[in-house]
Amino acid sequence: MAQYREQSNFSTVMAGTKMGNFRSQKKHAIIPIFIPHYGCGYDCVFCNQNKITGVKSIPSYEEVESKIDKWLSTLRPLSEDSFNYAKSDNYAKTVELAFYGGSFTGIPMEVQSSYLDIAKRYKELGRIDKIHLSTRPDYIDENILENLKRHSVDTIELGAQSFDDEVLMASKRGHDSKCTEKSAKLIKDYGFELGLQLMVGLPKDTLKSSVHSAHEVVRLSPSLARIYPTVMLEDTELLNMYRNGEYKPLTRDEAVKRAKAIYLILEKAGITIMRVGLKSGDIIDNSVIDSPAYHPAFRQLVESEIARDRIENLINANRDILSDKSKKSDEPKIKVDICSSPKWFSNMLGNKSENKEYFKNKFSNLDLKYQIDRSIGDGDFKIVIKD
Repeated sequence: MAQYREQSNFSTVMAGTKMGNFRSQKKHAIIPIFIPHYGCGYDCVFCNQNKITGVKSIPSYEEVESKIDKWLSTLRPLSEDSFNYAKSDNYAKTVELAFYGGSFTGIPMEVQSSYLDIAKRYKELGRIDKIHLSTRPDYIDENILENLKRHSVDTIELGAQSFDDEVLMASKRGHDSKCTEKSAKLIKDYGFELGLQLMVGLPKDTLKSSVHSAHEVVRLSPSLARIYPTVMLEDTELLNMYRNGEYKPLTRDEAVKRAKAIYLILEKAGITIMRVGLKSGDIIDNSVIDSPAYHPAFRQLVESEIARDRIENLINANRDILSDKSKKSDEPKIKVDICSSPKWFSNMLGNKSENKEYFKNKFSNLDLKYQIDRSIGDGDFKIVIKD
């Protein structure tokens, strides 16, 4: 709810969902190890792991060690005595080794263990802090989790994608929502940090089913989540479905609307949203085909809409104050500062300054300035009505 507070020479109005003191975040670095499609016996209609990861074969154990060492040489370089870290501008407070791509726990157990032996060794040496992996809901059971626990794994992400069984069937996921629920609960029972991934725009998906999926995620209470728009890649069944008229992709506005609905539900529940959309580096070789939902700054599109809504609500909630000030002032426009945290400043302005243009046209009686206020939490906003 918007709040109004009088000060000595101006009025301050704040809105948002995460009020409180703001501290700079400690640097958290992730070393990604991609193991594409290996271990997965399914071909979901949207999937082409080679195109997403740029990796066409699984890495050897030597390649994994070499990649870790290369990343650590920048993130945590050792000093000359090889026992202490040489502090530098790039020094990472937390380093996480993450196995992405495919379905890690579908790999033969001995291969899983060999990869994890490497990760555990680096963790025991203090070179990395956390071990993270992603997998399918139907590749989780007690034996698998016991092995992951022995290898000091910290975080397990499940590619839930949807909690609507019709959507899962149409996407040829090979599991239902009950499977995801069972696996998520089992992961938490074993003491792992749980992550859940959702996709918007899959076959049969609707705004209603996306919202339902978001509420199901909240019910399972993961520590973190990711939200992806569905994009069409080369050499996928989804692209063939589109060309045959069996699938209609979301427009960008539709994808943003659905992702935004999910985002707000997860944010309200206090779930960390690690990713919204695919970064440009996640898609290679110009592999996105006729996918209007794809945008390299998709997260900004979503968060900019959220920012616009919250700021507009603030202004509208204080129309009486603004109207009264306008009557008493000789100035043609009322001076108002709109403030955000440093991290959300670009979202406040909007992608390509769309929010600035929107507010300029919508509130032509206001002289708006955009400011950073480090006391404001991410996703919160404040308007300062000047005298």
